Amino acid sequence: MANIIFSINSNLNNSVYGNSQAPIKALIEKRAEAFEEQSVRPKLFKVIKTNTWAVKFTGMTAMDGPKPVGENGPYPQDGYQEGYSKIIEHDTWKDQFSVTQEMIEDTNFTELAKRPAAFTAAYYRRMEDFAAMMFGGAIDNGSAATAGKTSVTFATHKYDLTGADGQPLFTTAHPSKTQSGYTQSNRFAGALDETNLTALETRMQMFTDDDGNILNIAPDTIIIPNIATLKEAAFVAVGSEQKPGGSNNDLNIQMGRWNIIVWPYLNRWIGSTNTAPWILMDSKYVQQYDAAVWANRVENKITSYLDESTDANVWKMRCRFGAGFNDWRAFAVANIVGATSL
Repeated sequence: MANIIFSINSNLNNSVYGNSQAPIKALIEKRAEAFEEQSVRPKLFKVIKTNTWAVKFTGMTAMDGPKPVGENGPYPQDGYQEGYSKIIEHDTWKDQFSVTQEMIEDTNFTELAKRPAAFTAAYYRRMEDFAAMMFGGAIDNGSAATAGKTSVTFATHKYDLTGADGQPLFTTAHPSKTQSGYTQSNRFAGALDETNLTALETRMQMFTDDDGNILNIAPDTIIIPNIATLKEAAFVAVGSEQKPGGSNNDLNIQMGRWNIIVWPYLNRWIGSTNTAPWILMDSKYVQQYDAAVWANRVENKITSYLDESTDANVWKMRCRFGAGFNDWRAFAVANIVGATSL
């Protein structure tokens, strides 16, 4: 079921619009469900419900683990500390459309069906585009080899693209909070093929916490824009039993191990270059450690009422949410122009 809350003015039941309320509501819900089934956004973000004006996310450094103490030795005190933190604030989003009394009087049902469908489609396209903007801006391919953007303007508002460490989601120098000079990279060169897929997977498996402890990152998803050559490269890399391009029937260790997400909304945000970036993601890490968060403060609420100045039936939409990045370790990007080779 679509995550929409409806509020319909009771006076409309006694008006000329009374019989149109249920069909319009049904059209909105049906269209919403169709978009939710196809949406990539919930797969890349951890979607949560909040009840405050903003939410704070933080991580903890790992404990050292047990130590040998000898016979009858005391228990050693293990310790950890809070890592970097991230605050995500909520924005309010609004939209509306109207059904005129003339449309109802003239039984213009074709136009009546178009408006709620277009209204709902516009909302979901906007949310999907917003999500793609965040990842595309963070990639910023072709502009900088070492780091993506720290912010981007979308619908006249400026949005933060940094993680809890204060760096762009994709950078060659994510700092440690506990070790001076210790940095890690999740931004690389290298086109998508079986060899580079193995190399980037290996890089992610070696990601550590701020203290240098291996985190057992297990990337399971490939995210690409809707580009024909990149789609072909992705499915060739993971779909054949033998090593692609080889003549010795070598085993392809990547076969059947990956989910592939083709995200058309990413196309317009990946930069001006024709070089197409690709992303690896650990989907479990996203959910367990709040790597990328979509925080709903007010669910999408749709209100139907009668505008007395025009006699039109107005349907308005309002929601509040915040989205941002917290822990970069769930993601890595490759095929960045000028970046460090895999």
